[in-house]
Amino acid sequence: MKIKTAEFVLSAPTLADCPDFGLPEIAMIGRSNVGKSSFINAILNRKKIAKTSNTPGKTRLINLYKINEEFVIADLPGYGYAKVSKVEQQKWQKNLQEYLLKRDTLRAVIQLIDIRHDVQKNDLQMREWLEHHEIPIVTVATKADTLSKNDVYKSKQKIARVLNTEVIEFSAKSKLNTEQSLQVIEEIIK
Repeated sequence: MKIKTAEFVLSAPTLADCPDFGLPEIAMIGRSNVGKSSFINAILNRKKIAKTSNTPGKTRLINLYKINEEFVIADLPGYGYAKVSKVEQQKWQKNLQEYLLKRDTLRAVIQLIDIRHDVQKNDLQMREWLEHHEIPIVTVATKADTLSKNDVYKSKQKIARVLNTEVIEFSAKSKLNTEQSLQVIEEIIK
């Protein structure tokens, strides 16, 4: 798939604030600071379409991007550590669940996992929740450029075993598997 156009449309606090584009949608989900924005920038070949930050919990809204007038990417708030109150985290969780369960145009979720760490408890909980609700999931292991090839292989195998799924290792920095990620998206939206 060739990315011809990519535009940030809006940030929405709730599903009710998300416009209906009538296009298939792919949601990006993962722990805070896993690299969702970097993944989006890399696959779209745009440096700053999605704002990146070293501070966990920066994505607090549902950020929507329209791609090639063919599909929409939704960057969802990260789960896990973030310097916000429990009340705010619960609000995010409620909005996240509502979006995932009620967004009619949602085709799949890309769950991003940091390849440098073991699969976390909340990664597993999210995975089980998505599977329970029969939402298709693609697993991408981010930050592969930070490890040796041998460690990437070992970590990828471990993630695949724990989550019982195929895993795409990915690096926004080196652009490792950007094409493969786009191919997967293309298959989902057709």
